[in-house]
Amino acid sequence: MTVVHEAIGGIELEPAEKREIWRFTRRELPYLWSQRTSYFILGSYRDPYIRRLRAVQNELTKQLGAYPFIMGDLLELPTDRLNTSDIMFSLLATYSDYIVGIFEKESGGEALELGEIDDPPYFDKSYAFPRDYAWVTDENLDSKQHVIQASLEIAFADDLSEGEVESKVGSLVDRTQDSGLDIDEQEVWDVIDDRASEDEKPATYSWVHLNKFRKFELHHRCFPWTTEDKLRTLVDELPSPTPHPEWEAGDEA
Repeated sequence: MTVVHEAIGGIELEPAEKREIWRFTRRELPYLWSQRTSYFILGSYRDPYIRRLRAVQNELTKQLGAYPFIMGDLLELPTDRLNTSDIMFSLLATYSDYIVGIFEKESGGEALELGEIDDPPYFDKSYAFPRDYAWVTDENLDSKQHVIQASLEIAFADDLSEGEVESKVGSLVDRTQDSGLDIDEQEVWDVIDDRASEDEKPATYSWVHLNKFRKFELHHRCFPWTTEDKLRTLVDELPSPTPHPEWEAGDEA
C-alpha cells in the first residue's frame, strides 16, 4: 500500500477502492513473487508497434523460467476516481525483476514510462531498446548501427533524389569501410529497402529522449535496433531467468 499511496500522491482511498486494489494485487503479484523471472515489457499498444512488444514477449517466453508480460493484457482496476494506470504501473514495476522498454517514437504513453524508468527506484533493473537510436555525429561513425541509422536518414530525406540518395549512402559506406569498419553496402540497402516497403520512416526523438537513451547506453543497458529480426536477437542481451532446481527436474510449477 505504500507503493499505491506514492502513486496517487497520498490521496485517501475509499473502502471500495482499497478492495479493488487488493483484488488486483492478489490476482497479479503472485506471478511476480514466484520463482520465475519476470520481465515487464513497456511500449506502445498501437499497431504496428504492439507487434514488436509481442516479438520480445515471444522470445522471452521461449526461455525456461521466464514470465514476460505486458500491462495492457491485464485486467484494469475498475475505479473511476483514481489514476489506475499509475497504480498498476507502480505495483508491477516495483515487484518485477526486470523492466524492458521498447521505443520507436517520442510521443505516447511510452514516453512517460521512459521518464519513470530512467531514475530510481526502477533504473537499475531497466533496459532500453530504442529503434534507430545512435549517439552519433558525422565525424563519429564507428559502428554498423551508426552507419545504418545515418543511411536511413539519407534515404528518407525529402529533398534528395534517388540518385543523390544512392551516391550519399555509397559514399558513407565507403568512408566507413576505409576507416576499418567491416560493413557490407548491400546489408545497408537491405535495411533501407525493408523500411521503404513497410513505409516506416526512421524514428525521431527529442533531445530529452536521446539523453535518456544515452544514460542507459553508458550503463550498458541500451540496445538500439532497426528491424524486428534485430530486436529479436537483442533479447539475448537481457539477463537470463534465474535457474531453480525443480526446473532441471522438468517441473516448473
